[in-house]
Amino acid sequence: MLRTAVLILVFTTGACTAVTVQPVDASLPVLHVCIQHNPQVQVTDFVVVLQNGFERNGVGTEVYHGNRPRRCEYMLTYTALRSWDMKPYLSHAERQLHKSGQQVASAEYYLRGKGGFSLTKWAGTKSKMDPVIDELLAGT
Repeated sequence: MLRTAVLILVFTTGACTAVTVQPVDASLPVLHVCIQHNPQVQVTDFVVVLQNGFERNGVGTEVYHGNRPRRCEYMLTYTALRSWDMKPYLSHAERQLHKSGQQVASAEYYLRGKGGFSLTKWAGTKSKMDPVIDELLAGT
């Protein structure tokens, strides 16, 4: 009985969230970011959450398709993956911020084991991404 309880505890807590962030350096004046649209991302609210998170941190955004507009000094690329367990949920997301072609910041969100038995895996995109965006932009 005790062994079963320990196994359940390991499975439910072992599927933790992993977040890795290389924040924007405080010396960089990031006021506006152009977000390169990624048509392969099927997380429907992902870009809106990105835009709201950047704007909450005082950084304006615009989304572009195709070639980067010349006025865009900072460019954000992203990917987001869904997994399915009774319904789809965000299980992995990456963002890279570039200035003049050089990466200046990055962030990755990852559910180990696709969330396992954790009920938080079904949390919304906003609740998963807001803390990551805030950490990414902490220096701005």
